Amino acid sequence: MGRIVMKFGGTSVADLDRIRAVSKLVAAEVAAGHEVAVVVSAMSGETNRLVSLVDALDKDMDPTGEKSGGAIADEYDSIVSSGEQVTSGLLAIALRRRGIPARSWLGWQIPLKTDMAHSKARIGEIESSAIGPSMAQGTVAVVAGFQGINKDDRISTLGRGGSDTSAVAIAVALKADRCDIYTDVDGIYTTDPRIVPDARRLNRIAFEEMLELASLGAKVLQVRSVELAMNYNLPIRVLTSMADEGQRNPGTLVCHEDLTMEERVVSGVAYSRDEAQITLLKLSDKPGMVAKVCKAMSDAGIIVDMIVQGISRSDNSANLTFTVGERDLEMALAALDAAKQDIGFAGVKFDRDVTKVSVVGIGMRSHTGVAQTMFEALAAKGINISVIATSEIKISVLIDSEYTELAVRALHSAFDLHTTPAPRVSAP
Repeated sequence: MGRIVMKFGGTSVADLDRIRAVSKLVAAEVAAGHEVAVVVSAMSGETNRLVSLVDALDKDMDPTGEKSGGAIADEYDSIVSSGEQVTSGLLAIALRRRGIPARSWLGWQIPLKTDMAHSKARIGEIESSAIGPSMAQGTVAVVAGFQGINKDDRISTLGRGGSDTSAVAIAVALKADRCDIYTDVDGIYTTDPRIVPDARRLNRIAFEEMLELASLGAKVLQVRSVELAMNYNLPIRVLTSMADEGQRNPGTLVCHEDLTMEERVVSGVAYSRDEAQITLLKLSDKPGMVAKVCKAMSDAGIIVDMIVQGISRSDNSANLTFTVGERDLEMALAALDAAKQDIGFAGVKFDRDVTKVSVVGIGMRSHTGVAQTMFEALAAKGINISVIATSEIKISVLIDSEYTELAVRALHSAFDLHTTPAPRVSAP
């Protein structure tokens, strides 16, 4: 019939009962005549357990009196990647118990080649000369996700959520018809159902929308996996591994925009609590100063997101506000302190208690009034906005974190995301 890649996250393979349930899902695709590769994450909680072991040793001192942190990145990857090795072996056994030929594959056996950035490696290339023929002969390939091998023949890992990227990359290399991402939710929703109970599952969503939602805090898919799928026009289907046998499980299809997409200006509301706001006081108001700030952040490996500059003409200075990931705040402050003399600013203020809330939709390209609707909805609830950022298909605002849920509910209602719109129809 075709070739598909199925990916199962940690909650889907959390224990042996869940692994047995996954083997049923795989068996159904094999019975339908598909050639199947399966990419698996570590069992739920296992990666955290392994990281905690490394962290405990990382507190020790080496004989020179220095902490071991930066020097153990290669061994860190070797340790934390072992969770996926266990899962892939267990699922291969479960499939064999069902009479289905299967074998496990580790990243280095494929091989999935990466760059040298341990714990956040990027995929360079994948050779499918071994795994492809094995699948063509009817053997299910059970691949340990999240991992690859670098040019020094050391195990590398792709960062948290990297199994999604592994699955999409392998699907591209195998020229698969699609990649199915199984999770503990039954698709992509208009927003977090834990905040808005009447949030609606989308039947389809465009790659560009999903890319924005993933980057803005929606945690269903990893950003790089969506980017890779979009570049190679590989459809991704997000669906649940928790459905009862025989239960309808259509999920959400992530694909290129087409006429079957819903006629919706805004497709979803996303939020991210992992934000920190930094304000530089009395930054010299002259060309090149913002570039110096961004360089200091770049040199420290920190991504700057939202930026706004307020100019004070009276003393030829400005206050510059920008956001970074909350986990990067301390590093950002240290980098700014080290570069203070070169940049030239009077002081720094920061705030951890902020949230980025965003509305996303490809319909924003051709419709006006989205910003007005968004800002009026927030104002009606008494929610103040400190920073605004826009792109062609998204508007993001930074607000006090205490208003996160109120803002999400207000925006979901303002754009009528709980209702099902009619599909687009082509003009006669």
